[in-house]
Amino acid sequence: MMHQAAIGLGVRVRLLAEGPDVSAAQVVREVTVGDYTDAQVLTDFARGCDVITFDHEHVPTHLLRALEAEGIAVRPGPDALEHAQDKAVMRRRMAELGAPNPVFEVCDDEAALVAFGERIGWPVIAKTSRGGYDGKGVWKIDGPEQAGEPFAALAQQATTVDGGVIERQGTVVIGEEFVDFARELSALVVRSPAGQAVAYPISETVQTGGICTETTTPAPGMAEEQASELQQLALRIAQELGVVGLLAVELMQRTDGSVVVNELAMRPHNTGHWSIDGANTSQFENHLRAVLDLPLGDPGLRAPYVVMANVLGGTEEDLTGALQHCFARDRRLRVELYGKDVKPGRKVGHVTTCGEDLDEVTKRARHAAGYLMGDPNA
Repeated sequence: MMHQAAIGLGVRVRLLAEGPDVSAAQVVREVTVGDYTDAQVLTDFARGCDVITFDHEHVPTHLLRALEAEGIAVRPGPDALEHAQDKAVMRRRMAELGAPNPVFEVCDDEAALVAFGERIGWPVIAKTSRGGYDGKGVWKIDGPEQAGEPFAALAQQATTVDGGVIERQGTVVIGEEFVDFARELSALVVRSPAGQAVAYPISETVQTGGICTETTTPAPGMAEEQASELQQLALRIAQELGVVGLLAVELMQRTDGSVVVNELAMRPHNTGHWSIDGANTSQFENHLRAVLDLPLGDPGLRAPYVVMANVLGGTEEDLTGALQHCFARDRRLRVELYGKDVKPGRKVGHVTTCGEDLDEVTKRARHAAGYLMGDPNA
């Protein structure tokens, strides 16, 4: 989807891919297959590029700093990216900025997590500081008897080197208060090296089993004043961290309307996929414009409501064939399929619907996504 945006901008894209059949490798012309954690592979690839950007946050920052030392532009830079890679770093920085955090504590061992839970009350949330996504690396701890689970998981993920076992470098366990939220929100902003920044409308997101399954933009029932406050919060975080490109600030909203920051992502984000067909300038195009220091485009809506529903792998394997029904039923439906093999629960595409009636727009998106997942009665 980033490549699609690059075509219209006349931008030549090179790709470092982990395998020859990944989604982007199916469409990008110049593909290098290699390990992004291998310093030589990464350096050789980067030397052929004017600027480097990412579709995930997991490239080691020490390797990115080595690229910068060679004069290669890395956007977002490693200093900013570390806040998306390491939740402990992110939590501490959010606290310094006065951004709304849940109560948290870095816990060195099981006893420390138990003490944290006893102090603030059970249940609590435990997270590994690095490597988790889509619900992985997150535990709801209901009491002291479960407090060893995250530490046991870390031990199982230890790396063997020269016959000895070492822990995953820099990974710790964070205890957080359990936020009994009313809904989850996403604030997307884009910032250029020159300091220009734009904010997309706030989206309400639905997570199922830790995976985003639906977004509604703008977030229903949100007062204009609060939406503006959340946009300003995301813009301030982007500026303070020196983000170049897209920043997604994932938020949890309590029943009293207040919010806390959940996570940060510094790349085009699943909660912004609606923007391909629902915004005047998609998140992918604006990310590329920022990376290239071009003036940023209008992030405004093309319709009063936009709903995006993810297509997760189900019983339907012929997704393109299933479009016969979806497009015959809804001529305004927009679909993006990712070229991935269908596996249970895997994100294999998304659908987007736009319109003036929120209930109608939501029903259209849910029906199409459900049908593509194999539910004929969706």
